[in-house]
Amino acid sequence: MFRTALRNLLAHKTRLMMTALAVLLGTAFVSGTLIFSDSVGAAFRNKMAKSLDDVAVSVTAGPPSTAATDGRPLDSRVVDTIRALPGVASVRPSVNGVAMVADRQNNPAGSEWGSSGANYVPGKDGKDSRYPVVKGRGPAAEGEIALDAKTAEKTGAKVGGTVRLAVDGPVMTKKLVGIVETDDPRVSAGGSLALFDTPTAQKLFGKPGEFSEVVVAATPGTDQEKLTAEVRKVLPQTFEAQSGKKLAADESKAIDHETSSIRSTFLAFAGIALFVGVFIIANTFTMLIAQRSREIALLRAVGASRRQVVRSVLIEAGLLGLVASAAGFVLGLGVAVGLRSALNSAGASLPDGPLVIEPTAVLSALAVGVVVTVLAAWLPSRKAAKIAPVEALATVEQPPAVRSLVVRNSIGAVLAGLGVAIMLYVTTLKDTKGLQTAMAGAALTVTGVIVLAPLLSRPFVHLFAKVTGRLTGVSGKLARQNALRNPRRTAATASALMIGLSLITGLTVVAVSADQGVAKMGQQALTADYKVTSGHFGGLSPDIARTLAKEPGVAAAVPMRSVGFQSDDVPALVRATNPSAVGKVVDVRWVSGSPADVRDGTVAVSDEYAKKRGLKVGATLPMSFYDGKKAAPKVAAVYAENDVYAAVLATPSLVDPHLDRVRDDEVLVKAAPGKAGELREKIKETLGGNPAIKVQSQEDLRRAEAGDIDDVLYLMYGLLGMAVVIAVVGVVNTLAMSVFERTREIGMLRAIGLARREVKRMVRLESVAIAMFGAVMGVAVGIFLAWSGGHLLRSSFPQYEMVVPWARIAVFLLLALAVGVLAALWPARRAARLNMLESIGAQ
Repeated sequence: MFRTALRNLLAHKTRLMMTALAVLLGTAFVSGTLIFSDSVGAAFRNKMAKSLDDVAVSVTAGPPSTAATDGRPLDSRVVDTIRALPGVASVRPSVNGVAMVADRQNNPAGSEWGSSGANYVPGKDGKDSRYPVVKGRGPAAEGEIALDAKTAEKTGAKVGGTVRLAVDGPVMTKKLVGIVETDDPRVSAGGSLALFDTPTAQKLFGKPGEFSEVVVAATPGTDQEKLTAEVRKVLPQTFEAQSGKKLAADESKAIDHETSSIRSTFLAFAGIALFVGVFIIANTFTMLIAQRSREIALLRAVGASRRQVVRSVLIEAGLLGLVASAAGFVLGLGVAVGLRSALNSAGASLPDGPLVIEPTAVLSALAVGVVVTVLAAWLPSRKAAKIAPVEALATVEQPPAVRSLVVRNSIGAVLAGLGVAIMLYVTTLKDTKGLQTAMAGAALTVTGVIVLAPLLSRPFVHLFAKVTGRLTGVSGKLARQNALRNPRRTAATASALMIGLSLITGLTVVAVSADQGVAKMGQQALTADYKVTSGHFGGLSPDIARTLAKEPGVAAAVPMRSVGFQSDDVPALVRATNPSAVGKVVDVRWVSGSPADVRDGTVAVSDEYAKKRGLKVGATLPMSFYDGKKAAPKVAAVYAENDVYAAVLATPSLVDPHLDRVRDDEVLVKAAPGKAGELREKIKETLGGNPAIKVQSQEDLRRAEAGDIDDVLYLMYGLLGMAVVIAVVGVVNTLAMSVFERTREIGMLRAIGLARREVKRMVRLESVAIAMFGAVMGVAVGIFLAWSGGHLLRSSFPQYEMVVPWARIAVFLLLALAVGVLAALWPARRAARLNMLESIGAQ
């Protein structure tokens, strides 16, 4: 039976080509994902290993609160104590912080989270081994700076020129004296590095004479754990000492967590693509078995058992899956490279590194391809084994039994009804706790529609034929009959396309609705023209608000600062500002009281917070701050909850004592009438073109939020694109197999006068009908799932309201129409070129 399976595979290789392509694409996605995640993880580990290469022990001062209590800073005395320990080869005290270098447009040259600053520590030879100098020298005075090579290229700075940067205050200008190399993963991932001499770095990032970290290098043969223990003995308990091995292990775990998340996400979409491929594989083997029924009957007649027939089909499927999976693995190498390039172009800034091919990636790709192909061919193989020899010799293919369709329709109705009922129940839920229920309901709904697809295909094809009948004539009638001849086949082919389009439609509706909700968030409460914030999350100096308030064209500049607290163990946030200026930048509706009532010793609370806590005007709000202090202000006013203010609003006198440093979270700026358009550049000029300060309009804020949504949506489009491509391959495959199957029929049609162009039109119309049926089902299911599932966002995202982007839906349907036309090109061409006499004589 193995030889029989191999002969069948070679004899029908053309007919199996599209099926092999579907398996190839699915396994390419799987292997590409595995290779990509392994490669990225290895690249991050290599970067991390280089940065920790000479680290035997890392010493830090611990949390600021404990260091302050102990009174012992991490200074040169600690460094000298550690240096005197046996087994210590060298000690490198470092100072780290955030330094944002300005590019040519005064924007940050590096990412906000990766803009770092550090001290340059020259050794006896005047060089710092951690930062090899490429050009120039290391910084040695307060007015000097060195940059990493990538940042120097971005800013266009040259050795001997000047560099503009900001740390935690006004813009500074320093002389660039050197360009260095670095293996800091933050820099390779899109950040920037600025180096200063040690006294300057201490002044900028901490306190004079203090360090952020002390890195200890060990002599050869010294055990890191023992050395770490010795270092701990000479340090105060508030200091933290970790071995290099422990740091490497922690970093490795973090890298594994991040890469596993990426891998799981991509593999989920690869699974969708393979699931779509199952329809194509099952369709192909069903049609092949129908076409080879006489051959199977002869095998049964000469003694082959049903089990041997099943085994023969499954061996054929296994061989097909093995060959296609091997080719898919090779293509997966290109997918891995493409994923890295695509994510880097989207701003991911993944580190460079070679492709890493683990044995698990190879074995997984081959196993997935073979298993999926064999499982998809299992039902067709059982159908082949059940065909009686006499029946098979009597006819090529029998129509599906009426009972089997009745049973299928009954099962589909139950599944779809149960799924719809669950999704309707989901509409009564108010938070994401019902996510798993919604996922189960969505799966049942989609499965039910797939099972019901043969029943649904009949009215759709009839309607399609009526719409196109006047224009297509006899070709349209023949196309309708061909599509309805085997509704299972039509349904399976359309279902593959339906799965991809339902997911795409659902994601599009949710994303567009969320985008509209984000736009409402900014428009409902915020009336300020600009929001000024810190680019490195360190807050703004209170001087900035005072400076902006004096700027011509500024009607109001209202600072906002906040601190967390607990009331009866319930965490909340209190925002401090000038209550009398609130109405100039925020549209606040006061339920009771007014901003004038909010003075020192009193607060205003949102109506939602008041309702939850049982508060009203005159009540006392007990507040426990995280610095251990407490307060009990009176509630003087209640305002309608909005998206700008927190649960509690107060004057700065309540918040400032609980801040380590008095810093503003943001400054809301209202322009004078007619001055809004030109005010942005004036604000930037007033602040000295500071790269560490962001000035955003309401449109900028909306785009920033919506941009993340759009980026995710386009990523989903790309990931689901593979499933759609496989579905298109399925349409081509079904039509091509159908042409093989109807060779004699096409010859007879040609003999009685059907022109070649009409044959082509017949095949094209059948293809378009199948594609449009799948598209309509997909769009309908996607909109329903988006509508029902969207209710889960109501509590966390009250501005969310479903919006159907009909223009995009129309584009999806037009693309489905184009898919139907393009998928029919090769099958239609082949059908039209069949020799009339040879076709009539075909078996």
